[in-house]
Amino acid sequence: MGKKVLVTGGSGFLGINMIRYLLRKGITDITVLDLVEFDYLERNRINAVKGDIRDVGTVCDVMKGVNWVIHTAAALPLYTKEEIFTTDVLGTRRLLFEAEKEKVERFVHISSTAVYGIPDHHPLREDDELIGVGPYGEAKIEAEKVCLEYRNHGMCIPIIRPKSFVGPERLGVFALFYDWAKDGKNFPMIGSGNNRYQLLDVEDLCEAIFLCLTKDKTLVNDIFNVGATEFTTMKEDYQAVLDRACFGKKVIGTPAKPLIWALRILEFFKLSPLYKWVYETACEDSFVSTEKIEKKLEFFPQFSNKQALIRNYEWYLANLHTFEGKGGISHRVPWSQGILKFFKMFF
Repeated sequence: MGKKVLVTGGSGFLGINMIRYLLRKGITDITVLDLVEFDYLERNRINAVKGDIRDVGTVCDVMKGVNWVIHTAAALPLYTKEEIFTTDVLGTRRLLFEAEKEKVERFVHISSTAVYGIPDHHPLREDDELIGVGPYGEAKIEAEKVCLEYRNHGMCIPIIRPKSFVGPERLGVFALFYDWAKDGKNFPMIGSGNNRYQLLDVEDLCEAIFLCLTKDKTLVNDIFNVGATEFTTMKEDYQAVLDRACFGKKVIGTPAKPLIWALRILEFFKLSPLYKWVYETACEDSFVSTEKIEKKLEFFPQFSNKQALIRNYEWYLANLHTFEGKGGISHRVPWSQGILKFFKMFF
């Protein structure tokens, strides 16, 4: 296509999957900007720049001649409040400032359904009220406001709000579940597990992003929810992974309120990797309407919740040797289980 593409956060879970997707589409002029070293096999096929989206000089340099920006970089909820706001809000503003100067054709901003907070109705639609939970949700709302500000300048800035997405390279909180599955453990749910919680396969998210880059500008310059269209309850969807593990183990429901209070205390003392957005919403329904992106962009996901989770689990098993013993606070490494590892022996 002859397009020069900048992928922020390209060393992360979504970033590397997006880069592989672009390469399959024949787009080879790709620059990655990330704080983390780009250490994938594709490193010789792209231009990797180690740097910060908050740094004026770095952003100015990488933006030169760029046609498309895919902005996936973000400080996740386990980062400090200051890191989240400076990265997710000020970093987004810095990128858009330079993108406008360079007359970038499309700037796809990856937001989050965390902007909806803990809602009182479903499905959630793009025009619903935005009430972020915690610094991450609040910062994502502010970052969207920055995008709308620059859209009013005449820029084309599709905003995508994906549900939690899984697939190859995804670890983070999901690694906890996969670790229990591979070791033949039952898995406790917060609450009964009978709530409907929509997920998304990263391959489907990459397709949605690509449509926002290639469809008519008048169609894509909008806000879109993206999520799987086939999903059941959390108990049923997660049970599919335990069935795949072949130990005959089950998802076990627990009383939600006492467990949430316990997790609040454990989080306060930094004994659990689970943060408020995870444990406060895990027992609630959580799904969005995808009607807008289906109608406007003719986007239809390939993967159900079950298929996405199993695909991610199979990748986890095949690559366990590469990350066993490692840890951190990004999606591309397993999160430390903390005291939850102690409770694992009872399941």
